[in-house]
Amino acid sequence: MKTFKNSFLIVLVVVLGMANKAMAKVTLPTFFTDNMVLQQKSSVPFFGATSAATVKVTTSWDNKSYSATAKNGKWEVSLATPKFGGPYTITINDGDNLVLKNILIGEVWLCSGQSNMEMPLEGWGKVDNYKEEIKNANYPEIRLLQAEHVDSAVPLETLQVQNGGWQVCSPAAIAGFSSTAYFFARKVYKEKHVPIGLIHSSWGGTVAEAWTSAGALNTMHDFDEVLKGMASEPNKNDLQKKFDAEIKVWNEELEKADKGGLQGNTAVFAGTDYNDASWKTMQLPNFWEFDALVGFDGIAWLRKKITLPESFAGKDAELEFYADDNDKVWVNGTYIGGTDGYTVQRHYTIPGKLLKKGSNTITIRVFDGTGGGGIYGNPGDMFIKSGSEKVSLAGDWKYAVGVDTKTLRPAPYLPQGQNRPSALYNAMIHPILKYKLAGVIWYQGESNADRAKQYQTLFPLLISDWRAKFGNKDLPFYFVQLANYMQVKDQPGSSAWAELREAQLKTLSVPNTGMAVITDIGDAKDIHPKNKQEVGERLARIALAKTYGEKIEYSGPVYASHKQINNIITLEFKDNKGLKTADGKYLKGFEIAGDDQKFYWADAKIENGKVVVSAAQVAKPVAVRYNWADNPQGNLTNASGLPASSFRTDTWKGITEGNK
Repeated sequence: MKTFKNSFLIVLVVVLGMANKAMAKVTLPTFFTDNMVLQQKSSVPFFGATSAATVKVTTSWDNKSYSATAKNGKWEVSLATPKFGGPYTITINDGDNLVLKNILIGEVWLCSGQSNMEMPLEGWGKVDNYKEEIKNANYPEIRLLQAEHVDSAVPLETLQVQNGGWQVCSPAAIAGFSSTAYFFARKVYKEKHVPIGLIHSSWGGTVAEAWTSAGALNTMHDFDEVLKGMASEPNKNDLQKKFDAEIKVWNEELEKADKGGLQGNTAVFAGTDYNDASWKTMQLPNFWEFDALVGFDGIAWLRKKITLPESFAGKDAELEFYADDNDKVWVNGTYIGGTDGYTVQRHYTIPGKLLKKGSNTITIRVFDGTGGGGIYGNPGDMFIKSGSEKVSLAGDWKYAVGVDTKTLRPAPYLPQGQNRPSALYNAMIHPILKYKLAGVIWYQGESNADRAKQYQTLFPLLISDWRAKFGNKDLPFYFVQLANYMQVKDQPGSSAWAELREAQLKTLSVPNTGMAVITDIGDAKDIHPKNKQEVGERLARIALAKTYGEKIEYSGPVYASHKQINNIITLEFKDNKGLKTADGKYLKGFEIAGDDQKFYWADAKIENGKVVVSAAQVAKPVAVRYNWADNPQGNLTNASGLPASSFRTDTWKGITEGNK
């Protein structure tokens, strides 16, 4: 009996041990996977969860073992990483063995921002020469981690990632990855031959405050109301009700302001007998910012007379096009319908009784709140069809302005989804705060351009916030200045994009930052310029010089000071070695003004490493601006061949001041 009892106890212990071993399955964060890169020569936090009491971690680069006692199911050790190399393994044992393979030790860079950082080599991006770039993307020592788009009102602990974790850079893996990040890594790798890990966490169309923590934003007080609304459901509901009431009143004011186009419920401009002979003409489809209504936000009316064959008469027809943002449509004076949202393709059914053989009039009223506006897309996207017959609507359209929103008070704004303050920091940055980084590259600002003055405070705040949260007050932070975009203007004028570039330039006063200027490689008609190779390489030049100590030129001329004598102003620059024009022609892009604040194009020339400017119209100049436009055409550079940043010497009130 005693022998049976002892045997039973032995079996029970073995069975329980096997059960505990089966239950003791260690789990790791989504960013600790095969193929990952860990920061070299660092103390790297390595952690996870388990049901076991203890966990042992062994690293193959030094065969060292680390032990951790689990607390509330969580454990953490600190791994000492050597100089770059690999591949290595990490073995985690909590009763079961879990082995991470093909690990490299090298340099880890976080890549973040909005769509120009997100823009992939292929997919919707299609960078210059993308097929060859993808074909040649065989860099097994560059590794890629792609974060999913997630937003949250509160900080999250788990980063959602694609592809199950880290991927080895290959033609198959790179096509959908950030092109700017890839070209940055490729340049650094070719120069240093060090493994590079890229954590790509960005989201198109997002604002900087979404990437900043609530704690940091609370020091600004510009976002207090929305942050309060995110903190609790009652506050959120109250905020929504307030916004709904305010936007209703504002929309009523917008409608009343359209006095020419609307009289009560009557759409005057849509009438078949309305005389539009005095209206101007624009080509559609095309964003009106690129042609007829540069910088315009508001309501515009569009009219076109089309000739239909007899086969259309009396039959229902379909009208299709794309509009930005909202539209309403009339056919031969009769209201057909309306659609809100710039991403929605318009599909309208026209009752056959409205159509006739010969001349028919289509009227479209478009409201645009910000950014590109009007009817956009390809010529083949805009048509009317009946059965198998189709009549193109592309070409000349008459237009008239209904309301310019500059004449109204600013519209109420309630951030939603991913653009809520702190929402992307919470979901896409907070979960990786323990991951050791070499630095950050950042490409963002387009979505904050209308609040450029605020960005002068917000952007440095984001940088200091990330440095504090990642536990590295000297964390390198290199960013891209906005590219040239939109229509080239004949005369000097105001520009929100120039003011945003100024905010970025001022951020260089923050230690251990760097800025890639790209106002020479943008695209007037594409907010997503295709030459991402040069963008990535310019960021890489900054990193090579400032982080890795290479003797390489990384900056064009940067304005330092000025002196005015009589009718001349002399400008001095940092990084002025070999000051010249990029095209070997006369200097362009400089403008000058007197006390009246009226700017004129300046005569500019290079003398002894300085730039001397004057203008016949300005007897006593007090201010100079350079490349102060949405799409500047300046050509100042230095021995590096890199463009000079836009700047201004004055501190006069800009068009974005006070915008919150």
